[in-house]
Order: sequence, then structure tokens, then C-alpha cells
Amino acid sequence: MAKRRRGQNDEFSFVSPVVKYVLFFFNLLFWVIALLLVSIGVYARVTKHGEAVTACLTVDPSVLLVVVGVLMFLITFCGCVGSLRENICLLQTFCVCLNIIFLLQLAAGILGFVFSDKARHKVNEVINKAIIHYREDLDLQNLLDFGQREFGCCGAVSYKDWSMNMYFNCSQTRSQEGCGVPYSCCLISKNETVINTMCGYGMQNHDHEEAGLYIYTSGCLDKLVNWIHSNLFILGAVALGLAIPQLVGIFLSQQLINQIKDQIKLQQYNVQHRSDPWN
Repeated sequence: MAKRRRGQNDEFSFVSPVVKYVLFFFNLLFWVIALLLVSIGVYARVTKHGEAVTACLTVDPSVLLVVVGVLMFLITFCGCVGSLRENICLLQTFCVCLNIIFLLQLAAGILGFVFSDKARHKVNEVINKAIIHYREDLDLQNLLDFGQREFGCCGAVSYKDWSMNMYFNCSQTRSQEGCGVPYSCCLISKNETVINTMCGYGMQNHDHEEAGLYIYTSGCLDKLVNWIHSNLFILGAVALGLAIPQLVGIFLSQQLINQIKDQIKLQQYNVQHRSDPWN
């Protein structure tokens, strides 16, 4: 009877190599991606000019890459080593971190929807801060230019927001760009053979209708909100695509933890009954 009981336990207590190595290679893939993010972020940061290093850390894309990459590296490292060494502590750390990240993303989505006005105000602050530091950070400058060209907008609320930048401020009479807007705000005709990079000069001196003949006058904040409303299905698909790997990692790690715990219990059972095979 004792042998049969132990045989039944053996049947249900094993660590699946499929779960173990799928989880390992799953984490290894994201571990490599994390290394690439950190490398790109550090390279982008150290190649900037000295004054840009302390200019605007809160809106610096390179800093964001480094932070995300380091967090992903640490979490996936726990998953890699934990699955390969069958370490319950590391696997639980990995599982808890994924649960926290998933819940934070879910909470951020819900809060962003419920408190849309506050979220809008925060985005407005970020864009205004980016405008202020436009010339101090090349990555930030390229990001703003790309956004203004793609959305067909200029400034946060209107084109006159560019007065917050010292180079485009109307009081800076010494600068040719004074009271103007960047070239990325300009209306570009497909038939235009010669590009006029100075088309934004002095546009803040004109009213909305006059300036609208040469540049985009609508702010990027309204354009961004309209784009989000018209692309909710795509954004939902992207959010689901980000959530699926996290849920898969949580499921696999929990399965492996349970299998390791069952295996430990079986070993303890066998040790306790080894001395008395009739119990």
C-alpha cells in the first residue's frame, strides 16, 4: 500500500520541463530586449551636450528608456534564473512584479479614463515643458518636430505657446526666430520645389486667420485627444498585446512554483516514510 501511495504522488508531482524552459526562453527574450533598451538609452544620454544632461530629465526619452530597461532587466533576470534553477523565491519575485505592473497599467487606464481632465492637464504640462527645453535637447526637439508634422499642429493649445521658449519669445528681438515658430509648424505644399525653412518666422505677430495661411495654428493637445478617440480600437489592441505576455509570464511562473512545491512535499513525504515503509 505504501508503494502504491508513493507511486500516486510521483504521478502528480513533477516539474514539467516544457513549462520550465518555455518560461526560461520567454524571459531570456525580454532580458535581451531590456539590455538593448538600456544600451540605447545610455548611449543617447552620454552623447548629449553637457547642458542637456540637467535640462529636462522628466521629459527625456533616453532616461525613460534606461528606467524601463533596468526594471525589465531585473524582473526578467529573476524569471530566467528562477526558472532555470527552480528557485521559488526568484519565481515568486518575478510573479509578484508582473502582477504589480499589470495592476498599475490597469489602474492607469481606468484613472486616465475617469480623470480625463486631469490627464489632459498633465499632458499639457509635459508639452509645455518640452517646448521650453526645445533647443536644449536634440532628441526632444526631434520628437516635438515629428509630433507637430504628423498631427498637423503647433504648440500645446495654440501656436502662440512657442512664446514660452526663449528663442521664439517675442521679447528676444536679437534672434531671427523671435516671435516665430519652428519649421515643423509650417504648411508644406506637395508642389513646393524650394523649401522655405523660415516660413514660421514672425508668425506669432499675426492673428489666427492670417497665420493659418502659412502654419498649423491648432494645438497638439486637441489633435492628440481627437486621435486617441478615433483610434480606440487600435489602442485597445496594443494594450492587449502588452498585457498578454505579462499574463503568460504570470501563468507559467505560478504553474512552475506549484510544481516545485509539490515536488518538495513529495520529497519530504518520502523522507518521513523511508524509515517505516508500512506507514
